[in-house]
Amino acid sequence: MGTLVDTSVLIAAQRADINFDALLASQGNEDIAVATICVSELLHGPHRMANAVARVRAERRVEQLLECFSIVDFDLEIARLHARLGADLASAGTAVGVHDLIIAATALSLDYRVATRDRRSFPKIPGLDVVYW
Repeated sequence: MGTLVDTSVLIAAQRADINFDALLASQGNEDIAVATICVSELLHGPHRMANAVARVRAERRVEQLLECFSIVDFDLEIARLHARLGADLASAGTAVGVHDLIIAATALSLDYRVATRDRRSFPKIPGLDVVYW
């Protein structure tokens, strides 16, 4: 089983709130990946910066961080799973954000766990293995 890393973990790594190298090393030979929606979430901050020099530096830091991972695209299979998960959760009255559902659908499609710091959304998703980094 591999691990799909959530944006919350990547932000913590950028801020040096966690020992990210040790976490990566603890995974051994397992694949560690990031969903494309996380790339978008990470780049959102730099794109909001008014200072062009700071924006370029921040974008560069994000790109360097992303080089550590396989990036998993949102494809048709994941879209179908996302739609089904969203409908099932909505009919049960359970709210989960669209981006978190995309991450969950991506992980489930790969039979991966999700590594996150978010204790609200991911535990609501049936069948999803969640670890907290």
